[in-house]
Amino acid sequence: MNRNSTEMEKAALAVLRSTGTNVLEAALVAKSALEAGRGRMKRAMKCISAGAEALRQLERTVPFEKAVEAALDARKDRRMRTLYDFRYFTLRFMKRCPGLGKRRMRSITPQECAEYIETAFDTPRQRQKARLILSGVFGTAVKRGWCDANPVARVEAPRVVEQQVPILTPKEIEQITTTAETYQDGSCAAAVGMMLYAGIRPHEVARLTWAQVDLRERAIYILPRHSKTGGARRVTIHKPLLRILRAHKKKDEEKICPPNWLHHWRELRRAAGWDFTAHRWPQDALRHTFASYHLSYFRSFAELQLEIGHRDATLLRTRYVDQRAVMNAKAFWECRGQLAA
Repeated sequence: MNRNSTEMEKAALAVLRSTGTNVLEAALVAKSALEAGRGRMKRAMKCISAGAEALRQLERTVPFEKAVEAALDARKDRRMRTLYDFRYFTLRFMKRCPGLGKRRMRSITPQECAEYIETAFDTPRQRQKARLILSGVFGTAVKRGWCDANPVARVEAPRVVEQQVPILTPKEIEQITTTAETYQDGSCAAAVGMMLYAGIRPHEVARLTWAQVDLRERAIYILPRHSKTGGARRVTIHKPLLRILRAHKKKDEEKICPPNWLHHWRELRRAAGWDFTAHRWPQDALRHTFASYHLSYFRSFAELQLEIGHRDATLLRTRYVDQRAVMNAKAFWECRGQLAA
């Protein structure tokens, strides 16, 4: 080895020692950089620079659980039901996907997002909503600079095949309305009447006060902040509902529903004969019954769409309306005794 090479080697050792790390380890790092640069110094330096930037980006992020908190805070002014759903879905993600809560947002891939959705939720409809909420978490993370792109955008949305929801039979309609009049001194009767004869959702009716009920104009006014879709609508009070509301009218400032409404709604259904095993309550049964009887009697998709608060009639045609099960629609709307009469 010539003298010049020895001097260069000494200089290299001095440089490595100046880093304050083990000389052998420093040499191995330099060797790895050169190998990544295919033996070329400029390319090796670029590899080091790119790696340093990638590391900075990785460190400038937060765990998934922290991103969920930020996303919830960004939505704190949303409706209570929206916040409830957001909490429920994100907690279920973290419960069913061990380790997700601690994963760094920038490191989560689209493939992993698809796996999380598949693992945490069972039905296409649940997975469809889960995808939207997971996308919302990443959307907040992108705005905060915790990741560069939303990986959920590259996850295909689950295909949901709409199936028609069964409506209540005449006997079941009588069971639920009769029970509503006797359960807790009729405190839930007005709410049940609104769901059955006006198609108002359970969570919407829970937000209503009597000030939004105009018996003279025969109308119920759903405010934007109270509706599921965020749009206001005017719902007609027909004869059977008018009779119920007149019988249970309270002061304007009072709520339509009693305190702890969802608990009472479950117990009322149980008292009327529905349980959680053999005789299960069909989801949104009163709203679907309303839609089917409304179309059968009034014969107008456009009018029903306005009453029920849908942006178009597609869902009404595919899932909401069951004309085969309607019996004596005239009696339903004109209070003429038993529907099957």
